[in-house]
Amino acid sequence: MYDYRRGESILGAFLLGGIVGAVLGLLFSPRSGRENREFIAAKADEYWGEGKQFYETSRSKVLDETEEMRVKIDAARERLKEQVDTVTQQAKGKIQEVAPVAKDAVHKAGESMRTGLGTVEDKAQAALDKLADKTAPAAADEAVAATDLPVVE
Repeated sequence: MYDYRRGESILGAFLLGGIVGAVLGLLFSPRSGRENREFIAAKADEYWGEGKQFYETSRSKVLDETEEMRVKIDAARERLKEQVDTVTQQAKGKIQEVAPVAKDAVHKAGESMRTGLGTVEDKAQAALDKLADKTAPAAADEAVAATDLPVVE
């Protein structure tokens, strides 16, 4: 089944019909063959000249617009580079401002941790010493009981 929704089929049929009509018109024209050939040659030269002129005009427009786009792209690239450089310099400045403060804060936090660990260590040692003091007499009694020696008082 033929699908009429396809545009190229309709365009092809239209062009084919135009060509067939032109050929039939020339065959049945009242002019002689020589006049028809001269007429066709003149029209071909005319259309060839128009085609060349259209090509040259279009080509120059494309080249001009290409150059214009290249200039715009280069300008945009330059602006973007300047913006990146500006933001980079600002970021470096902020880092240089913040780095000493952050370094000092890290140093203070480290000192606090060392002090806190020292305090915890001291308290843990005191708790262990206290526990050892409390368990020492009981351990001595158990050691004596285990040996079954008489206790001298």
